[in-house]
Amino acid sequence: MFRRISLVFLTILTLSISLFAIGCSAPPEGSAEWYFNHAYKLAKQGNYQDAITNYTEAIKVEPLMAKLYVNRAAAYISLGSYDLAIADCDEALSLDSKLTIAYINRACAYNAKGNYDQAILDSNAAIEIDHNLAQAYINRAYSYNLKGDFYKSIADCNEAIEIDPNVAQAYYQRAFDYETLSKTDEAIADLQKFIGLSKDTVSIQVAQQEIAKLSATTD
Repeated sequence: MFRRISLVFLTILTLSISLFAIGCSAPPEGSAEWYFNHAYKLAKQGNYQDAITNYTEAIKVEPLMAKLYVNRAAAYISLGSYDLAIADCDEALSLDSKLTIAYINRACAYNAKGNYDQAILDSNAAIEIDHNLAQAYINRAYSYNLKGDFYKSIADCNEAIEIDPNVAQAYYQRAFDYETLSKTDEAIADLQKFIGLSKDTVSIQVAQQEIAKLSATTD
């Protein structure tokens, strides 16, 4: 059985978004843009706690900016603070009910908490707003997999890959489904595709180990 790569971690990397365009001059110190830029850089460096501090300062300046809550939620998820992340996504959606990234982040948090039915509802909401969100299909595939609905998971991975053939997570998730269904050749092929697309060395090592294990079963 596969060692699971953290879908939460992979998802957060894809959800980091730049809210404020950086022009020729830096934003004034103490502005929401200034705090946001600091928070964004800190999050990219993996310093999520300090990123949260700066996102919080930005929210104090611009409390009605929905995307600030979404980015802080992403940092909370990275620290395992799923309830705080859900609360931030709730706040973001109260400000902008069509903000798909809030549904995606909240689905990610619900998946991490094991609330797969609620995660599916949030993924459905994101997809209803925008059918071209590969990450929403991947989140839903993850939920279906852990509910034992492997064929639904594969179908969602297929949708994600059709939208973006270079989305690495979809291949890994589909490989996990194939392995569970004893479709070893298909699982190996998807893991090889994942390795070619992923930029995360730890995840690549995990996938390589899985290929070795699966290949041993076919010898």
